[in-house]
Amino acid sequence: MAATDTTAKPRSSKRQRARVVRGAQYAVLAVAIVLIALLADWGKIADAFFNVDVAVAQFPGIITTALVNTIVYTALGFAFGLALGVVLALMRLSSVAPYRWIATAYVEFFRGVPALLVFIALGYGVPIAFQLVFDIYSTVMLSLGLVGAAYMAETIRAGVQAVPKGQVEAARSLGMSPARTMVTVVMPQAFRIILPPLTNELILLTKDSSLIYLLGLSADQYELSKFGRGALTQYQSLTPILLAGLCYLIITIPLSRLSNRLERRYGGGRTARGK
Repeated sequence: MAATDTTAKPRSSKRQRARVVRGAQYAVLAVAIVLIALLADWGKIADAFFNVDVAVAQFPGIITTALVNTIVYTALGFAFGLALGVVLALMRLSSVAPYRWIATAYVEFFRGVPALLVFIALGYGVPIAFQLVFDIYSTVMLSLGLVGAAYMAETIRAGVQAVPKGQVEAARSLGMSPARTMVTVVMPQAFRIILPPLTNELILLTKDSSLIYLLGLSADQYELSKFGRGALTQYQSLTPILLAGLCYLIITIPLSRLSNRLERRYGGGRTARGK
């Protein structure tokens, strides 16, 4: 019988291999940072993104006009979308088949159509076809709300179905009507479940409000993206775009933190958009 080779090196453990791989990744990152630091034209970058004179010139308009308008447009779209979403969700759950068909067709249509086309249709198509002109606030509210309602309806429907059936049976055994059971028992519990994904939908609508740039706006109607684009053309600097992005973060980061906190507290699901 052949003698066992006791001089063979032991195989490295998984932990050792993981340590080597992690070290290599850190090394690649360090090399990339050094190369960027050495090769980048920092003076040009600073002038393009961090021009102090251009930044100062954006205030107070970027806050008092653009940021405020973005919040108002988003709030209008979310309020309309939430109200319509509740109706669509109840239609989807209805025992009346035509209601289910109508709600399903709506949800599938507006989830499949880009929000950009909805803005174009309401901003330009409807006035041409029906000679019906909406003001800017109505156009944004309808455009954002119609699209957002399709996603919120599915979220609300999932929340309603997640409420234990025993809650409904208990309410009915106490003599509550189906409508009262839905309003006083089911919907409050459903909204606790769907608060996190609804908060995510609010974030998505905030970003979708930038599509208003397609519509003819006066200076006092600018939202953040339009404001930043106009200042970019005027000053030939990316600083206004950077400031507009930071203003979006002022809105979205607190909402993201709120969504995470609500999800930890209530165990809500993800937004229906899947972004």
